[in-house]
Amino acid sequence: MTAKETLELISKQWCTIEDLKKLSNLGNNNVYRLKKEIQEELEANGYILPKGLIPMCEVVKKLKIDIDYLNRLANLS
Repeated sequence: MTAKETLELISKQWCTIEDLKKLSNLGNNNVYRLKKEIQEELEANGYILPKGLIPMCEVVKKLKIDIDYLNRLANLS
């Protein structure tokens, strides 16, 4: 996945399982575990989430995606 593709993907408001698979490069079991972990953290803080979706901003934080670095890479090509 290129920097531009990653930036396009993380520009979405909500993250699906398929998006999480692409961003994390994990297998099915680990992706579902990661999603559940993020979801449980948010719900413990009082958030109510749509079924099957988690906020993309939380995924970016959890995976520690460096947006500035991706922007620099995307501008090079």
